Parts: sequence; structure tokens; C-alpha cells
Amino acid sequence: MATLADLIKMRDALEDARFSGTRSVTYGDKEVTYKSDAEMKAALLDLERKIAAASGTTGAPFVTFATSKGL
Repeated sequence: MATLADLIKMRDALEDARFSGTRSVTYGDKEVTYKSDAEMKAALLDLERKIAAASGTTGAPFVTFATSKGL
């Protein structure tokens, strides 16, 4: 399993490639070519989940609001 530092470096490389319009990412001696932006987004979400799990900061992916009219 990759270390937290490795996961962060992979995420940063993938974000840089995605935002520059590049579909290929090289990390170390490995190169990955993605077919679409959606595939890159899915990989980023997976890396974010792994980083959260490795750092122990797993939280809810949503916020729930409770509102009332005060009556």
C-alpha cells in the first residue's frame, strides 16, 4: 500500500494533468493514460478517499440542514 505522502503526490500529479488538459500522468516509473475527464475525476475521488482513510479524517460527504419556521 502506498504511504500518505505517495497518495498526496499522486493526487497532485493527477490534478495538474487534469487541469492542464493532459490525459497522461507519469508518477515515478509508471505512466497512466486516461480516456476521459470523467475517468480522471473518478481516479481523483478514489485517491481522496484513500488519503482521508490514511490520515484518519473520514467524514460525511454531505451536510444535513434542519430548518423550522419557528412556529
